[in-house]
Amino acid sequence: MTTMTDASVREFKMPDVGEGLTEAEILTWYVKPGDTVTDGQVVCEVETAKAAVELPIPYDGVVRELRFPAGTTVDVGTAIIAVDVAGGAPTAAEPAVAEPAVAEPAVAEPAAAEAAPAEKETKSAGSGRQPVLVGYGVATSSTKRRPRKGPEVPFQQAPAVVAVQTELNGHAPAPTAPAAGQPRPLAKPPVRKLAKDLGVDLATVIPSGPDGIITREDVHAAVTPTEAPATAPVQAPAQAQVVPAAPAASYDAARETRVPVKGVRKATALAMVGSAFTAPHVTEFVTVDVTRTLKLVEELKQDKDLQGLRVNPLLLIAKALLVAIKRHPDINASWDEANQEIVVKHYVNLGIAAATPRGLIVPNIKDAHAKTLPQLAESLGELVATAKEGKTSPAAMQGGTVTITNVGVFGVDTGTPILPPGESAILAVGAIKLQPWVHKGKVKPRQVTTLALSFDHRLVDGELGSKVLADVAAILEQPKKLITWA
Repeated sequence: MTTMTDASVREFKMPDVGEGLTEAEILTWYVKPGDTVTDGQVVCEVETAKAAVELPIPYDGVVRELRFPAGTTVDVGTAIIAVDVAGGAPTAAEPAVAEPAVAEPAVAEPAAAEAAPAEKETKSAGSGRQPVLVGYGVATSSTKRRPRKGPEVPFQQAPAVVAVQTELNGHAPAPTAPAAGQPRPLAKPPVRKLAKDLGVDLATVIPSGPDGIITREDVHAAVTPTEAPATAPVQAPAQAQVVPAAPAASYDAARETRVPVKGVRKATALAMVGSAFTAPHVTEFVTVDVTRTLKLVEELKQDKDLQGLRVNPLLLIAKALLVAIKRHPDINASWDEANQEIVVKHYVNLGIAAATPRGLIVPNIKDAHAKTLPQLAESLGELVATAKEGKTSPAAMQGGTVTITNVGVFGVDTGTPILPPGESAILAVGAIKLQPWVHKGKVKPRQVTTLALSFDHRLVDGELGSKVLADVAAILEQPKKLITWA
């Protein structure tokens, strides 16, 4: 590995692209060593726990080194690419993808534990440009890491399947305090937290990172070693031996597929579990004749003020929910556990659940309550298109207050949706079907759907939840209420 000492070389570090995220996985590199890059050019795509994000480089130059290969999960604040802003080409001895450079402090001291957030904006050398994205600044110097006693261990990367088995099935020894006089193991704060969560004593872990740094893979490998040596210093506790985990080689690859749980899918799973076991859920249902709403949708499609916009039943359902919230504002709230307070929101950030190749995401329309119908249609169209392209930003998925999930697009009648964390209510819309319905004293075929409203019973009692759901149903049955109630 070549250490970057040339003053013309700038290191671009993994930014915090989602307000407090600690790591991101590099999905794709769009450049290679020797390529010329320009200010603002996208050099890679990364996946955080919330979304896939493209990262632009904040200066001009020639790519000197890619620090990590695609598929690697990198901590925020770690240098991922080196660029020669003077235009120099990489040396012949440099590999296409090198080991991580010595650029970030890895000791979990109090000062270092807070060094992961993105850097402040700084001007690039010679360009005079002020970076416009938080966390894309360029550090003029790097912090020296204190040396570690003992020989270095070559960099290795454990297979992804080991990480999955560790998180789902692994058992770990209880952590013990380091012996007196023993040097403190080197590891970054996220790695120390992982070790703590898995019950791994860092003093027993064999480091594989540069300068003797313990990596995430080292921690996982310490939990479920594939072949323990005869002189293994640590044994599993007795209770962990009662039901031993199945070895990695025991599953039939032809009959099973193991998918690592990470990124958006992992974040969604954790959020749903947290919500389900934190907020006491109540779900109410109502079946409603939406024939008049569908007729209004067809009329609005011909309206010149809505030409070129996405006009469908979801648009009017969203508008109906916003009107119901306006009539019953107490439902638009959140629970403050620390202060034991109910926080009533005077704005509505309307979430729309969207299924994407990376999993379910819930971006929201900011200040949806203040939008006209054409503005709401435009925002819905942009939200759906961005989600399908996998370009939804982390900011678009934060701050939601209430959500709509349209399970009807899959032909499902209804469901009992789980609240997104921090929100008070979620409305599930079932499939709209032609059904026999009593209309004006006679049984006629009508367009009918079932709505389900789940809400946090700490915030919303049965009366309030019922009134909101009944209002939404009444508007969809008689759309003229959008005028009389708005």
